Amino acid sequence: MTDKLITPSRRTLLKGMAAGGALLTTGLGARFAQAQSSAPIRLGFQLHRTGIGASYGRWYERTATAALKVLNEAGGINGRPVEIVFEDDGTDPKRGAEVVEKLTAQENCDLIFGTLFSHVVAGSAPRAGELKVPYVICSEGHQLASGGLNRWTLQPGITDVKSQVQSMAPWVTQNLGKKVTMIFPDYAFGHDHRDYFSAAITAEGGEVVAQIAIPPTETTFTRYFPQIPAETEVLYHVMVGPAVLTFVKELGEFYGTGARPQIFGFIDSLEAVDIASPGLEFLDGTHFWEGHPRYKQADAAEYETFYRAAVGVDDNGASVSDPADVATYAHMFSVWETLFALRDAMTAAGYQGPADRQKVVEAMEAMTAFAEGNDHPQGPKVFNGKTHQVFGLQSISKVEGGKLARVHQTAMEDGFYPDEVDYTTMSF
Repeated sequence: MTDKLITPSRRTLLKGMAAGGALLTTGLGARFAQAQSSAPIRLGFQLHRTGIGASYGRWYERTATAALKVLNEAGGINGRPVEIVFEDDGTDPKRGAEVVEKLTAQENCDLIFGTLFSHVVAGSAPRAGELKVPYVICSEGHQLASGGLNRWTLQPGITDVKSQVQSMAPWVTQNLGKKVTMIFPDYAFGHDHRDYFSAAITAEGGEVVAQIAIPPTETTFTRYFPQIPAETEVLYHVMVGPAVLTFVKELGEFYGTGARPQIFGFIDSLEAVDIASPGLEFLDGTHFWEGHPRYKQADAAEYETFYRAAVGVDDNGASVSDPADVATYAHMFSVWETLFALRDAMTAAGYQGPADRQKVVEAMEAMTAFAEGNDHPQGPKVFNGKTHQVFGLQSISKVEGGKLARVHQTAMEDGFYPDEVDYTTMSF
């Protein structure tokens, strides 16, 4: 199913064009001075509306819609209004490639963005390369920065797993323990955690004593927990999908009130889940990685307030209209920030149409940093044009009284690693 969103509406713009110069002098016309001779820019959004990524897809769509409104109210891109065409990929790699084809060939989108789940990225990016359309992902897999994709694929809005775990491993070993058992989903994203966190822990003098891979579609987890070795000092978990609440509850039931290792999780295991939910009391005192703190922190800047208001999220990280509707706040900022990075690249490229797609890629490759602000509320970023990967800050938060409070923020350089690829040397 394809959904098209444009702010303001095409009808509004056409009516303004029919009115001649009126569009240029008042209201919307002043913001879209070139719109009389230019059609809207169409951005395709590959959306996980269904499948195991649906909870993310729901908030990614809301975030994209909110960012689009802000973008168009500020003049769009190159004086043209922008519309987003949403297409569900079912969080499925095969459908993902079909969505790339449809958005490009049938919907005539100028480029495609928004994809999160790494196995869908892996199944979709090759088709984007064949079609020579910019494919701008909001994922966290290391497959892009490792050289596994192509020059048409870029990630300017969120850091990758290798950078995330490398920057946090020192804090884990220094504060929680050095003998680690990992529980992770058995697909590309989980494998990145398995490989790069293990390496980071070893580099800090620690040891991964067990690795427990779980199918991402699993619905019950009790049978996996006895595999956790008794010597475990830190239990590291990162799960995804609709059964994440079940996973965390069953983990609490397994340990009960007895002795247990320190617990460090990626917030993926509780994205879109209320931490104050019954059965999660045992999480008090445990720690989580957060890309963007769900609960508004005491030192939050004004652009954090602006962003929360725009996407409709309250200070607790839930919808302002329904406190039970918890946002995927640690990840969805990537959609917002990616759209504004695209605006900057398309502006620098002087984008007019599909013939300029290569120029957009080259313009983004020339970028080096994004300043913290309304366009980038999660924090400052450093962009590596050779690897097409952005770097940023990470947060470690502690569960206290059913809420998350940040106790550590990494430095930018904590996440840097040597280049593994130079896409700028590759042909288009």
